[in-house]
Amino acid sequence: MVNLEFSCSDFPFLFQPFHPMVNLECSRDFRPFLCSDFLFLFQPFHPMVNLESVPPDGEFGILMDFLFSFQPFHPMVNLECSRDFRPFLCALYAPVCMEYGRVTLPCRRLCQRAHSECSKLMEMFGVSWPEDMECTRFPDCDEPYPRLVDLSSAAEPTEEAPAAVQRDYGFWCPRELKIDPELGYSFLRVRDCSPPCPNMYFRREELSFARYFIGVISIVCLSATLFTFLTFLIDVTRFRYPERPIIFYAVCYMMVSLVFFVGFLLEDRVACNASSPSRYKAATVTQGSHNKACTMLFMVLYFFTMAGSVWWVILTITWFLAAVPKWGSEAIEKKALLFHASAWGIPGTLTIVLLAMNKIEGDNISGVCFVGLYDVDALRYFVLAPLCLYVAVGVSLLLAGIISLNRVRIEIPLEKENQDKLVKFMIRIGVFSVLYLVPLLVVIGCYFYEQANRGVWETTWIQERCREYHIPCPFQVRSANRSAAGS
Repeated sequence: MVNLEFSCSDFPFLFQPFHPMVNLECSRDFRPFLCSDFLFLFQPFHPMVNLESVPPDGEFGILMDFLFSFQPFHPMVNLECSRDFRPFLCALYAPVCMEYGRVTLPCRRLCQRAHSECSKLMEMFGVSWPEDMECTRFPDCDEPYPRLVDLSSAAEPTEEAPAAVQRDYGFWCPRELKIDPELGYSFLRVRDCSPPCPNMYFRREELSFARYFIGVISIVCLSATLFTFLTFLIDVTRFRYPERPIIFYAVCYMMVSLVFFVGFLLEDRVACNASSPSRYKAATVTQGSHNKACTMLFMVLYFFTMAGSVWWVILTITWFLAAVPKWGSEAIEKKALLFHASAWGIPGTLTIVLLAMNKIEGDNISGVCFVGLYDVDALRYFVLAPLCLYVAVGVSLLLAGIISLNRVRIEIPLEKENQDKLVKFMIRIGVFSVLYLVPLLVVIGCYFYEQANRGVWETTWIQERCREYHIPCPFQVRSANRSAAGS
């Protein structure tokens, strides 16, 4: 991770060509390019696309170094914390060429006004006032800088910061997390930004434990479901309707377990974009369908997760048909084509819609790719809503079937053998339903808990990392923390 916090003394090789405290020759063609269109120059993306003003040959590399070191100041310039901040920075780091190629210093009063009016906003962005910009270093005068006479002198600063500084500026994407615009990424509703890798909510030791835990569980589940499927292949006639959907349910979760096992082996090589220190880019979460391996993992995982839930609903339907209208195995089996069309068609449609919407996200905990990991709306409509619907339909059919069977057992006298079969059938239904519903309800509960607390988690993460990333700290959270600390 690149830390952009600096003092000017740490980068003498960057600032010397522009530093006003040393007698250096300057380029008369360089200054207009740097400060003629200042607000445009310090936009987060591509600051040098103003092709009408190109620096002379040999100075392009110096300009790149200058822009990188100057990058933390661009929020203050864009927010116009002070009318003096922009001319002060230009006077300091892109000075006017004077006689014999010498440069002059900005006045102390210009520095004091800029510092007084922008220091609180700089604190919000986690940017400290560099030592080489201390106002006592400049001459004691109050005159406008020679090249900026068009800017009127600002009023005397007040002790209180402007009211606009005291608001919450929301999330600003750090430079390290910015992504090429053509990829269509977004993070916290900010375009061309992606969450960091490793996971932003966990420490490294927690991530390591979670990854190995998921790996072990995936192996156990893969073994159990594979055993069930092989048992079915040995004797296909043993599993007839209404129990046959259990086999397809097991196949679905065998594929889900296999994907998680593959993710465990891959670690975060697919779920994360590699870092690029030369471009000052940190490792970020993979989004969208540009990563083919991530797309394949998502398609298999999401499709079979949804298909497994649909097959469970179909299982409750077949049990209901056997318990209430008293359909036989042959009658239920005639509806097998409809069952398969629903079980594979519904998840397939949802998967295609998500691919078209480019809603794929990498999970740097498990190493797989899924939907709704950072996009709350996608989680709500493509994961929570279908699962809740499946549970509601399945539980309703189960209750109706169990109530009907229990009424038959009580009201209609049966031989002991038939009554024992009926009781065993009810027990099988109950046990399998509990084994499926309890984990699923826990997962749904976790999703609802995440929905309710996601905003707090994100704000807390921004609060903890804002100074490292040089982005605005959440004002309300900071105020609350200070109040709590004071009490």
